[in-house]
Amino acid sequence: MRVLQLIDSLDAGGAERVAVTFANALVSKVEYSSLCTTRKEGLLKNNLDKGVSYLFLKKNHALDVFAIVRLLRFIKREKINIIHAHATSYFTGTIIKIIKPKMILIWHDHYGNSELLHKRKFKILQWCSFRFNGILCVNKNLTQWAISHLKSKDIRYFKNIVSLPEENDTNLKLKGIEGKRIICVGNFRPQKDHQNLLNAFELVLAKHPEYSLHLFGKNWGDTYFNNIKEQIQQNNLGECVHYYGAQKTTLGLLMQANIGVLSSQSEGLPISLLEYGIAGLAVVCTRVGQCEEVINGFGQCVDPNRPEDLALAIHSYIENIEKRTLDATLFQNHILKNHSIDAIIPILISYYESKR
Repeated sequence: MRVLQLIDSLDAGGAERVAVTFANALVSKVEYSSLCTTRKEGLLKNNLDKGVSYLFLKKNHALDVFAIVRLLRFIKREKINIIHAHATSYFTGTIIKIIKPKMILIWHDHYGNSELLHKRKFKILQWCSFRFNGILCVNKNLTQWAISHLKSKDIRYFKNIVSLPEENDTNLKLKGIEGKRIICVGNFRPQKDHQNLLNAFELVLAKHPEYSLHLFGKNWGDTYFNNIKEQIQQNNLGECVHYYGAQKTTLGLLMQANIGVLSSQSEGLPISLLEYGIAGLAVVCTRVGQCEEVINGFGQCVDPNRPEDLALAIHSYIENIEKRTLDATLFQNHILKNHSIDAIIPILISYYESKR
């Protein structure tokens, strides 16, 4: 079994983290494990295991012939027989499948706007899906959508995975008072609804002014990010809300906090939620995507776009340390049992084998 993980970039996003985790975990489990990023490298390149064969295509547009030829040569040289295409890389994978019909092509749908699937454009994806040997979806909404709209014969929900670093992975020290830190890891896109989080945090500060909020994630310097910066400035939150940008690893950062929060309007199955669990944080999140099922009762889950409810959930953990500690421990055990490498990789390998 010779497997290639295909992804369009190595920025610090959820789909990218899964692709890197799969590539690394498979090194010792299959004959050959590799990863190809088609358009862009990024922070996560440094997270690749030395045993993972790596290719950067430098693809400039959808039908970049030279990039496709480079990928075909790599596939032939390394005798790859399974391509696991993540997110938007499905188009590149489909071109390879057309040229090499015997190639096994799996598509992994990480679509984050699973609450807004009625707005999803899918005509090209639908055409490509005729050639997919299977589709893996990160939540049940996506699974049902794929069954209704796409053409693959094998479509299934597949739990997301989180890796467990062996040691503290950062030298960055969080600001604020130890024991009184709230953290949010999520790229600055509208679906993450940082405005909702900031509104909730203002309510938290009214009762607990000693607490601080720590934001991690990539920003594109766009209107959304600028609006968040403006909200922080206008509400005089600069002394207690801290932004650190995107980071290639997060465990060491998360372990410096006490409560992990997601305030999203829409999600698939966020990797950051799993990372909160691995780090032993108490979790507060919105009831979107697969979040509530992942929490499994071991955290606080509220409706989106309701900052008052989000603030109350955070208050409950600030004011009841015993409950916070218990929930954090139970959630950590739950994630280790259901979403760790040891739990997921055997299922993934079995799935690959079923396609051969």
